[in-house]
Amino acid sequence: MDNTNDYLMIAFRLLGSLALLIFGMKTMSDALQKMAGTQLRNILRRMTTNRFTGMLTGVAVTSAVQSSTATTVMTVSFVNAGLLTLAQAISVIMGANIGTTLTAWIMSAGFSFNITDFVWPAFIVAMFLVYRKRHESFGDFLFGIAFMFLGLGTLRQTGIDMQLGENEAVLSFFSQFDPQSFSTTIIFLLIGGVLTMCVQSSAAVMAITMILCSSGALPIYQGIALVMGENIGTTVTSNLAAMTASTQARRAAFAHMFFNIFGVFWMMFCFHPFVDMVCGFVGYDVTMTKEVAGQAAFLENASKLSVVLAAFHTCFNISNTAILIGFIPQIERIVCKVIKKKTIDGAEADEGPVRLKYIDSGVIRTPEISIIQAQKEISLFAERIQRMFRMSLELMEKEGDDFVKLYSRVEKYEGISDRMEIEIAQYLESIGNSHLSDETKATLRSMMREVSEIESIGDACYNIARILNRHNTSTAQFTHELETRINAMMQLVDASLTQMREIMTMPSADIDMERIMTAEQNINNLRNELREQNIADINDHKYDYAVGTMYMDMINECEKLADYIVNVVEARMQA
Repeated sequence: MDNTNDYLMIAFRLLGSLALLIFGMKTMSDALQKMAGTQLRNILRRMTTNRFTGMLTGVAVTSAVQSSTATTVMTVSFVNAGLLTLAQAISVIMGANIGTTLTAWIMSAGFSFNITDFVWPAFIVAMFLVYRKRHESFGDFLFGIAFMFLGLGTLRQTGIDMQLGENEAVLSFFSQFDPQSFSTTIIFLLIGGVLTMCVQSSAAVMAITMILCSSGALPIYQGIALVMGENIGTTVTSNLAAMTASTQARRAAFAHMFFNIFGVFWMMFCFHPFVDMVCGFVGYDVTMTKEVAGQAAFLENASKLSVVLAAFHTCFNISNTAILIGFIPQIERIVCKVIKKKTIDGAEADEGPVRLKYIDSGVIRTPEISIIQAQKEISLFAERIQRMFRMSLELMEKEGDDFVKLYSRVEKYEGISDRMEIEIAQYLESIGNSHLSDETKATLRSMMREVSEIESIGDACYNIARILNRHNTSTAQFTHELETRINAMMQLVDASLTQMREIMTMPSADIDMERIMTAEQNINNLRNELREQNIADINDHKYDYAVGTMYMDMINECEKLADYIVNVVEARMQA
């Protein structure tokens, strides 16, 4: 009974310390992204000029945020936004694979000596910082580090208490596998991949592997096979996450998988010599056995295995990148052949339920980075709204069936406008549920307002089309002079919409508000002039009151639309 309780407590400690480790890493990564979200975006945009700088950027960013997933998602965001090519994204993903090996070195440090004594001061400092608004993110970062090292220290002590190196059942199980056998390597590679897919954390599998190896229970060759399997398992997870995402997101995820599978493939041909070389670097004796060297010397030698695992992880990924970085164009072609764009009757199909181009609902998002996707989507929203306005303008020249067809298209655009507003707003709301910097929260509020105001422009466009539809079915028709005046007003509004779209691509510091205000004032002045002229023309019996009412409804809708344009620009200035 006592043994059962002991085993149960050890199991709880093992699982609890793994949970602490994963939670600590996530908290630390989120805090770093919150503190440096804008800087990370700028680094990725500016430092991917060629494959080598792209790779180094991937290394730097992933080492900083301790999350290859975050770097990959950022990269895919820029590919979708048209800021990076797929080839540049592949080079960044290669670098991310190298950067993520820093995690293994941190864990190796945690297993090499008792690090838990250092976490308690970190907890105290973090507690004070987290209640200070200015330093809240840094406090979260310290909490993340403290939890991570507490988890590592507890894992280390749990591994010692389990005495796996002296457990006959464990030793007997692993002794069934011949370390020199190719089939053994394949079996443990598959086990590592499946474990990573199940626990959704390569760090957890790496920690388990380090416990087993450093205790002397698991031979190094099987341990490294588990690490290689973990490399593949983590890419399967990202591919599953990207299944419902855009074509470019799925291509980037597949490129990540291809990179890791190819690395494991060539490693199989030089597995044992490569592992022996890494062991030589670290000073681990592969040939030492407990029977010959004795228990103390064997366990001292085995304690170096956590460093061997970290060193192998780094050497493997650096070697794989060195081999493949010269073949990025070929990898891009392979990826594009395997992941084809969705087509309908030979034409490319719009992706997403409401034709959203830059937003991927299926990809695990990094909150600070998702802003750029939403900004691009809002700009596309504005482009579609201007297209809708120009269709309304074109209705002036249509008659009969041509009018009916074009009016139906405007109605369709109105439905798309409503759905795009909802989809983009929901996306922004989902970002807002995460921990964000004050700057990003302000940007998010401004973007919400932009979306609402652009949808109001869409409503005004539809109202103009409805007035023209009423006019089309009416016996009272606009005179040639009224059509000329309406056209002049709508041309002013169209020019203002073009200015708005140009401004939406500028940094807020470069926006010239006076320019858009001048355009709006010109529209107001023309509206006032046309209103007075309309009263005079009705009094002079140039046309009847019903025609004058429809005419002024058109002019007023154009003036309201111009007000919405000003609101959009004001919101963009605050972003």
